[in-house]
Amino acid sequence: MGGGGWYYVPKVWTPSGGWWGAPKAWKANTAVAAAGIFLTCFGIFTVSASKERRPIPPAWHIPSQRWCKFAKVDDPSLP
Repeated sequence: MGGGGWYYVPKVWTPSGGWWGAPKAWKANTAVAAAGIFLTCFGIFTVSASKERRPIPPAWHIPSQRWCKFAKVDDPSLP
């Protein structure tokens, strides 16, 4: 009933991977995770920018008015 020799493994969990913190495909895993995060954030940004409305013009300039779809319609004082 083998499966290899036995060796002591401490029961420790860490977010960085514990005792084996460098998996073989860490670069590919990191690239896939970064691409997924980027695509998710880009999708949220796109939907947010297309739906943003300001029925009352703001008293001062708001940075998101640069990319907001309805900024010129909602605030006629914009250049």
